Amino acid sequence: MALESGGLGSAVSGLLRAARRRADLSQRQLAKKGRASHGTVGRIESGELVPSLAMMERLLAACGFRIVVVDQRERKLQPMVDSDNTLDGARRRFPAHLDVILDPLFGEWWGDIYGLARPPETFYRDRGRRDRQRLRSQWEVRVARFRRVEAPYTEPGFYGMKSGPAVGAGPLVSVST
Repeated sequence: MALESGGLGSAVSGLLRAARRRADLSQRQLAKKGRASHGTVGRIESGELVPSLAMMERLLAACGFRIVVVDQRERKLQPMVDSDNTLDGARRRFPAHLDVILDPLFGEWWGDIYGLARPPETFYRDRGRRDRQRLRSQWEVRVARFRRVEAPYTEPGFYGMKSGPAVGAGPLVSVST
């Protein structure tokens, strides 16, 4: 039973057929190079089978192609790489959607108000704060390109400014010089 027209099966099928054609390989040759049976290659190309990502990666690699993820503006998405900054003391990954704060200052960790020992890293759980911080960071990176664009609003105290505490940043922090 072939998958419905325009679905994932048809997209995968079309990609594999186009890659095989460019590589000038028969289904049997592709199956041998991609470590699959020729029947599996035929079922994928007909849209009867949607392969696993690993299988599709192997078959495309056998044709000289690789899988790339792009966003709506055609920018390539780079995979996250594990480093000491993305792993906690037990070598577990922090949640991918959170920005890690190394060596948090007093007030940047929720446990400060309870007098708990501060960890070597933490992250902001407040999505609004994270989104504002990322927007500000993106603006700072692109400031040379967009010089006439006004900076996004930054709450007092957001980057350690001495004008007051950050709104919604958790416990109030007094900054002294």
